[in-house]
Amino acid sequence: MPLSDSDAAYRRFLPWQRTVEVGFWVLLLGSNFIGNSLTTLMEIRRHPSDTLSWEPMVWEASSGLVWLLALLPAIAWFTRRFPLHWDNWRQRMPWYLLASVAVSLLHVAGMVALRMLVYRWQGMQYDFGPWGREFLYEYLKDIRSFASIVVMMEGYRFVLRRWQGEASLLDAPDEGPPVEPVELPERFLVRKLGREFLVAANDIEWIQASGNYVNLRVRQHDYPLRSTIAGIETKLDPRRFARVHRSYLVNLDQVASIEPLDTGDARLHLKDGTTLPCSRRYRAGLRGRVGASAVDSSA
Repeated sequence: MPLSDSDAAYRRFLPWQRTVEVGFWVLLLGSNFIGNSLTTLMEIRRHPSDTLSWEPMVWEASSGLVWLLALLPAIAWFTRRFPLHWDNWRQRMPWYLLASVAVSLLHVAGMVALRMLVYRWQGMQYDFGPWGREFLYEYLKDIRSFASIVVMMEGYRFVLRRWQGEASLLDAPDEGPPVEPVELPERFLVRKLGREFLVAANDIEWIQASGNYVNLRVRQHDYPLRSTIAGIETKLDPRRFARVHRSYLVNLDQVASIEPLDTGDARLHLKDGTTLPCSRRYRAGLRGRVGASAVDSSA
């Protein structure tokens, strides 16, 4: 099956994905560091001040390093673990407000600690000021930064899912009976940038849990579907799909062989050459359900 231009571009992007993501934040924070440092230096030179020329750079660098090395990874984890959607934003908003306070506390504590170290190295003392007043001032800035980062991360993930192709369950019609079962759907709707198409449930080769999504593997493509692995298991035909691991479901027709391991677990070899883990709790039940050609093999 030939790849479309969008699919080919996505495949070329994948090896560079981590570099692009890290590079974006380094470039953003770096430009912020340069811009704010220069602006503060201009203000210092415009008006008499005891502030030394290197101090604004230390202020901005300490803040940027805390965001880059500690807070951005933490926010990325938090937003993956508790993503915001139109149907849950009211329930999630209090948690995000608490997270913004925690982020600001870590930001202030981290940058003040770095500044104190640099000032001590220079034989000086850094004075942050009254913590209550100064923290409120920093929080009012940090909550805007936190909100902007969340919006950028969620927006990026949305575009990435649509570029990859995001799957969803078919909705029941507003009027009349559905043309196919809703509880055990025969097809899934996939939305990609600029087009939509249907994927037959029986064409799914295997499914992997990925945070608040599961990835449907169909002919070397992964289509994320917003669901838990347990939730999608109830939507698939149990005669065709089986749970083989806490993070995996497999289409039984795709299993070529089962390789036992010394630990009691097993390794599944699929017809396309893919290998998947099989936990010992699922192995015994799986042997009785796969075809005769997929018996335990000793590799």
